[in-house]
Amino acid sequence: QVRLVESGGGLVQAGGSLRLSCAASGRTFNRYFMAWFRQGPGKERELVATISQSGGNTYYADSVKGRFTISRDNAKNTVYLQMHSLKPEDTAVYYCAGRQGPFSTNSYLYNYWGQGTQVTVSS
Repeated sequence: QVRLVESGGGLVQAGGSLRLSCAASGRTFNRYFMAWFRQGPGKERELVATISQSGGNTYYADSVKGRFTISRDNAKNTVYLQMHSLKPEDTAVYYCAGRQGPFSTNSYLYNYWGQGTQVTVSS
């Protein structure tokens, strides 16, 4: 079992930056494939980015490619999402998620979820 706690959300103007963090409990964090999802108002939950257990492989949704960077520090049991050039359409609740398995874009295959952190981008 792993417990995930996100932080770092907030209100930012368009063009600004934020860094989200997701702290995981437990001693087996490096076994988990991690991802960030988001759910905007009136929208379905969508995948933002993923990172492999070692951090060597990453994946980004087209909508955030070149603006967002996912990373992890296994020594600190933490995964990050650095967001630059934020747009109003990035406004959403951002969720950290983990699974013991390979790459997947399917949210239903992620066993562990944080409570979410709100990101609001004003125009």
